[in-house]
Formats: sequence, structure tokens, C-alpha cells
Amino acid sequence: MSITDLTAIRELAERAGLEVEYWGWRGAKERVAPETLAAVLDALGLPAATDHEVAASALALDERPWRRAVPACTTVRSGNDAQVFIHVPHGSEVTVEVALEDGSVRRLEQLENWVDPRSIDGELVGRATFAIPTDLPTGWHRIHAHLADHGAPASATTGTLIVVPAATPWPAQRAWGLFTQLYQLRSTTSWGIGDLRDLSTLTAWGAQHDGDFVLVNPLNANPPVAPIEPSPYLPTSRQFGDPLILNVDWAAAFVAQRAEVPQATVELLSRNAREALLSNRIDTIDRDEAWALKQPALRALFDAWQASAAFDDDFDDFRREAGEPLERFGVFCAISMVHGRDARDWPSELAAASGSDVLSFAADHAEDVEFFVWLQCLLEVQARRVQSEARAAGMSIGVVHDLPVGVHAGGADAWSFGDALARGVTVGVPADQYNQFGQNWSQPPWRPDRLAELGYAPYRDMLRAVFRNAGAVRIDHILGFFRLWWIPEGNSAKDGCFVRTDAEAMLGILALEAERAGAVVIGEDLGTVPPEARDALAERGMLGASVLWFEWTEAGVPLAPEDYRRACLATVTTHDLPPTAGFLALEHLDVRERLGLLEGSVEEARASELETISKVVNRLRAAGLVGATPSDEEVVVALHEYLAGSAAQLFGVGVSDLAGDRRGVNQPGTADEYPNWRVPMTNGEGRLVLLEELLASPLAAQIAASSARTE
Repeated sequence: MSITDLTAIRELAERAGLEVEYWGWRGAKERVAPETLAAVLDALGLPAATDHEVAASALALDERPWRRAVPACTTVRSGNDAQVFIHVPHGSEVTVEVALEDGSVRRLEQLENWVDPRSIDGELVGRATFAIPTDLPTGWHRIHAHLADHGAPASATTGTLIVVPAATPWPAQRAWGLFTQLYQLRSTTSWGIGDLRDLSTLTAWGAQHDGDFVLVNPLNANPPVAPIEPSPYLPTSRQFGDPLILNVDWAAAFVAQRAEVPQATVELLSRNAREALLSNRIDTIDRDEAWALKQPALRALFDAWQASAAFDDDFDDFRREAGEPLERFGVFCAISMVHGRDARDWPSELAAASGSDVLSFAADHAEDVEFFVWLQCLLEVQARRVQSEARAAGMSIGVVHDLPVGVHAGGADAWSFGDALARGVTVGVPADQYNQFGQNWSQPPWRPDRLAELGYAPYRDMLRAVFRNAGAVRIDHILGFFRLWWIPEGNSAKDGCFVRTDAEAMLGILALEAERAGAVVIGEDLGTVPPEARDALAERGMLGASVLWFEWTEAGVPLAPEDYRRACLATVTTHDLPPTAGFLALEHLDVRERLGLLEGSVEEARASELETISKVVNRLRAAGLVGATPSDEEVVVALHEYLAGSAAQLFGVGVSDLAGDRRGVNQPGTADEYPNWRVPMTNGEGRLVLLEELLASPLAAQIAASSARTE
């Protein structure tokens, strides 16, 4: 790298959406290294390794809008005044129409707004300004420019117009509910991992205790081959679901109603079920073992379905609605069975999702492709059943899905989306007080420029998938809708750069799809929050997230319940901390000390955390919720009663707290150093506990009774 003009690369970076400096967690301003800026710019298609490349990229960025007749994508809020700039050969006449989603057409009015023409490749290009009517309906529309004198490529004369609502649906009432890691809900019928029937059991229990929702970890797909990625926040796809959460008994009953199930298949299911039940006694969640038992059982049911030429309207409707992305996902799964779970390791001829070799492979492995598509249809049926039963039981929201930040760099979405995802970089977070080395999540980010060029179609399809069969959606790290921490490959997690996204478009489209689904949006806005982020969420009716241990006044005392913001989901803990009993026992510090993740002294960290806990307990004591020397269990119950009385619109209770569990499911900043996402549920004595026992426990009933105060 040979850059001498640091001012030029910083100016280019800022214009391209990079933040060349930021406030670190210790309160000091940090400046991003020019090498990091160059790497991130390159990932955005703007080479910047030399002064010459910086200058050329700056010119290309400046000319980009002038090279299109119609902007690739325009997003406006319903009812707001807005304009669109149309670029045409200087002096040409142009008319502009909007083709609405319903098939009707509206002609746009040109405004008086003179702009000097610009020379592009030796030709003068002019700019015309058109008004977008304020009464257009919300939806996905198209802008068409018709040139009177000069031709232009068809792709350059059309663009996407997205009219979005002002706000998202708001919860019908103040409510409490549960949040859990689904895989931990092992029951007497589980096959070594919690499944959708276990989720149904939990929602029924929650409804009986006047709960209105159950928030689950992301339920997105992984490749169907070992080793299966344990983290629900690193899926292969955010559009499709994880067959591991299918309940085999439900699947068998569904198939038996529509097809003849051979006796050999019935016996296979029985054998595998008995073997799977033994996994519930093991102190780890073994996804590979669970899939090794479920996959042949589900394949046998699929074979019975195929042999009987069974048909189901729901299957057909879902498959038609999911369209080409579903078929492509089925192909990805079939290829992964042959060449492995990471598409980056596949033969080069299979690297492009739409290549002719991929089509040939799909034809040669048609039965396998069909099986994986069938699994997604089956997931749709079971997920719909869970949500339907939750609402029928009286839950006003029902299931709350969780949308992870990104996907595996070699996964199905990365393979399918091409350059819509940036290459050569991953996302994470800079150093903070809970992980002083930063975090690298090993996920490629959306390229904001390519998303706009694609009319945000991949993003829209992803949102529609997560809103299916959900009464609400939690957006993990919603700050990524404003800016994301990009880390060039080869850099440490601390050596990255914030890249801004088009928050107006991202949040607007989120609001549009939430409105269509009739679902609430919860944005996880913990950590270092840009000043405008929470205001933007609240303005659109989106809830934030508040965790009791992070909520303090400027005077250094725990925030009073009545002072919590209304627009949030409040919880005592979160999946990046141990359950409450474990937090009180400083389980998180023990883990971080053991793994060498503490930058300062252990003694100082313990003293600081004990002071935090002492101040919170004093607050409980002042509220009359605990006595002079409460037990840890009494503190856990009191914390939930304390927070249930907050101003927050929603209040969530961790199922691990119902069990009295102490072990965290995740230690941020680690991979195999800690058994992240593989820790089964235990009770306060450290003994494995199944779902039925947990829900029958006095502690669970006591916390539920305290939590119902939200009403």
C-alpha cells in the first residue's frame, strides 16, 4: 500500500459511508488506520491502495448517480413530500411514471429545479426533478422514465420505489412473556434437542400464566452435514429454517394423514426415538447426533410421501410463495451433502448459484433437492401450528422470532446472493467493557450500495421469512441498521471500521414488512448506541431492549422501574450473560478469568461487579421486595417482580431463570474455548432438568406470578 495523501482517503471513506474515527469504550476518540480504510473501501468496490486509486474511486463515486436515468431505489415515507432525480442526455425531454404494486400507473409532475449538466464520458448529462405524490399507497412500486430523443439501456430507465409506513404495529397491551434458547427445552419426547412441540408446550404454559409471548433464539437453517454449527447466530441462511427443530412425531402424524407409512418406517422411527431419548441425559447439546437420528427418520417419511404421491395445499402454497430462493436452497443442501458445508470449498464450477453446472447437479440429484425443499414445507406447517395454538390459547403476540445479524460466509445465502454481500470483510463489534479484545462474528455484511441496486429484494425476502408465523420479531444488534463494525480479513477484531447503512431505507422496509405481517418489532439496541438510533426506533414505533444490569442513572444508582423507557422489552438478563443466579455468583467473571478474557485485574473486576450487585439488592430492599439477608433465589424472584412493575411495554423472563440455572449459554468472543450454544438446562443444583420438570417447579410458578404484574 502506498498512500501519501491521508486527507484524500479519509474524505473518500467518509463519502462512501465509513466513519474514520469513533469513540472507544474508555471514552477516548479512536482514529481508523488508513490500511483498514483501504481494505473496507475495496470491499465496497472502491479500490484505494494508492493515491491514484483513491482519486479514481472518488470520481467514480461522484459520477455514480449520473450514470443512471432512474435511481436504482428510492424509499419514501407515506404522506411525505419527496422528489426523484432523473438523469438524461442534456436537452432531452422525459416523462416519468410510477407503476404501482396493484397494477395501476401514476404520472409524475416535473418540478422547476435547474441543475447544471455534467460531462460523463464526454457527453453532457442533465438532471430533471420530479415530485412523488404524497398519496401513493405503501408498497413495492416501479419508476419508469421514458426518453423522447435518446435511447438508453432498459436497466437504466427503471428503478424501485418503496413507499413505507410511518410506524410499525404497537403491542396491544402491556404484557409479559418468556424468552429461551429452544434447543435447551429438552423434554421427555425430545430427540436430544428442543423442538417445535416443546415450544408449543412452553407457549401453552406461558398462556396459562397470562403470558403473551415466547421469544426464541434464531431458528434459521444450517447445512445438513456435520459438523453442524452450534451458534444460532451464524446460520447458513436467514430465509429458511432449521430441520433440527422439526418434531418427528408431528411429522409422522402429518404424513400418515395423507400417505401410507410402511411398517418398516414406523419401526425405524421407534428405534431412533428410543436412542434419541438417551441424549437427553448427556450434559451437552449434540446437534450432530440429533441430526444423525432425525435425518433418516424424516427421509423415510419423505419417501412414503413421494411413493403415495401425497399432496397438501399448504405445501403447494408455501412452495409457490417461497419461489426460486427455496429451490436454490434445496440445491445448496444437496451439494453440501456431497462437497461439504462450506461453499467456499466446493469445486469452482459450483461456485455460482445460477451456473450451468449447478443446474446439471440439481437434475442429477433431484430427489435430494426435493427432500430438502420438503423439509422446509414441513417446517412451515409445524411453525404455523405453534403460532396458531399460542394465539388460540390467548397470547396476544405468540411466538417472537429472532433475526441474527448475518450468515456464514460460506453458507447458502452467501452462495446465493453473490456480491450483495461484501467480500474480504466480516462484522463484529469493537472492544468494550465486556470483551476488551472486540468480537469478530465471521459474517459478511450486506453491501449497502448493492442492496440499493437490487431494490433491496434480498433484504425484503429475508424479512418476509422471519415474519412468517410470528407475532413479533427481535432484530439482533439493530444498530447494524445504522452502522456496522467491518473487520478486514487478517485484522484483529479491534482493528475495524464502522460503516454506515441507509437507516431510512432499512428501517422503512422493516416497518413495511412488519405492517404487512401485523407484527411488532423489537430492536436489540444494547451497547454503544449512536445518538440518533433510539430516537429513530421510537419514532417508528419499534421497541428497544433494556437489561436491568445495564440500566443506571447518571448518579450511579439502578434505574427505578417507573423510569424505564416505555418503548422497550425489559429483561433481567440476556443470552450474553449467565442466568440471573449465575450472575449473582459471578459465574461470568469465573469464565472470563479462566479463558484469559479479562484485560484488568481479577480482583478489580470482582469488586466492581459485587458493588453493582449490592446496589441493585439495596434497591430491592428499599422497595420492600427482599429482607436484610436474602438468598440468591429470593433475589432472583424479587428482580423479576421489580422489573415487572417497570414502565416498559413488554417484560421478558428467561426460562433459564425459571429453572434456577447458573451456566451461561454463550461467552462472547470465544468459539471452542467455551461450549457456546451447547449447554443444556440445569436447575439450581446443577442437575439436568427436562422441560416438564422445569415447568412444574415452584420457582417457575413463583416467578410467573410475580411477572404477571405487568397487567
